[in-house]
Amino acid sequence: MNDPGLLLINLGTPDGTDYRAVRRYLSEFLSDRRVIEANPLIWRPILEALVLSLRPQKSGAAYRRIWNRALDESPLRTHTRAQAEKLAPRFAADGVPVAWGMRYGTPSISSAIEELMAQGCDRLVILPLYPQYSATTTATANDQAFRALMRLRRQPSIRTVPSFPDHPIYIAGLAASVRRTLRGLDWKPDMLVGSFHGLPQSYVAAGDPYAEECERTMQALRAKLGLAASLTPLTYQSRFGPAKWLEPYTAPTVVALARSGIRRIAMVMPAFLADCIETLDEIGNELREEFLGAGGEKFCAIPCLNDDDHAIDLLESLARTELSGWLRPHVATAAAA
Repeated sequence: MNDPGLLLINLGTPDGTDYRAVRRYLSEFLSDRRVIEANPLIWRPILEALVLSLRPQKSGAAYRRIWNRALDESPLRTHTRAQAEKLAPRFAADGVPVAWGMRYGTPSISSAIEELMAQGCDRLVILPLYPQYSATTTATANDQAFRALMRLRRQPSIRTVPSFPDHPIYIAGLAASVRRTLRGLDWKPDMLVGSFHGLPQSYVAAGDPYAEECERTMQALRAKLGLAASLTPLTYQSRFGPAKWLEPYTAPTVVALARSGIRRIAMVMPAFLADCIETLDEIGNELREEFLGAGGEKFCAIPCLNDDDHAIDLLESLARTELSGWLRPHVATAAAA
């Protein structure tokens, strides 16, 4: 057949905000050996007895604050679906269907692969929606796709899209989002703080390139905006557990800025291609309260690219690079014309 398909993969989300739905999601997420590298004989009892007894209530409350009630789903699911739906027409003339799946929760990666194969696809491009590579994100998304393939008698050919920390289209999109958001304010920020999802330092010491790629993203964004590093610090959010994580930590940094006289800040979250609980609640709600409580006066959380044109342009460019040589020659020629 030689028919390619495109699969977008994002992290995942619970199906609801109730205790059982959040617990089910957290259990799958925190049982992943890529995410928690501790000895399972030690970690599993802690997870079952403590984490999954207490954390679902707190996380459920956070999800309720940002839940898309119109569709009864989390914003991450809304935005990921929208990205796939807006990307699909870009490939319609090439005969390349687009599907999307979640590493944790639903729709599953295996169901998305089945959907594409049911449409006749025997070649798949897998695109993890993480700008910076980490074994805890990009690698585990690919792992799950490979697990699905292990259960198939007839496997499709596979190509995986690499991370894109300083891809020109991504950086242009980030810069445009920053400028557009700041133009809409009636005040000017004293600082633009970059917040990336955190990672245990031990993972980086073991060879995970995530921190280096976060630096590449922030350096490229500073250059695009013409801002000095002193006005655009890089920080890391979402710590979990007692281990040492990448520093500086976002919340303590922002609180210290407020106490030092920095009264107006804007936050940009370049590790996230779509808004989710980490951007909308952890930054948009919790961090906002901490900053204002420490003496800050104005706080702005800049939206992620979500499904704006820059995001779709980026995904199309990344996918077309990996689809090279797989598109039917007559269709590719017509598209190029």
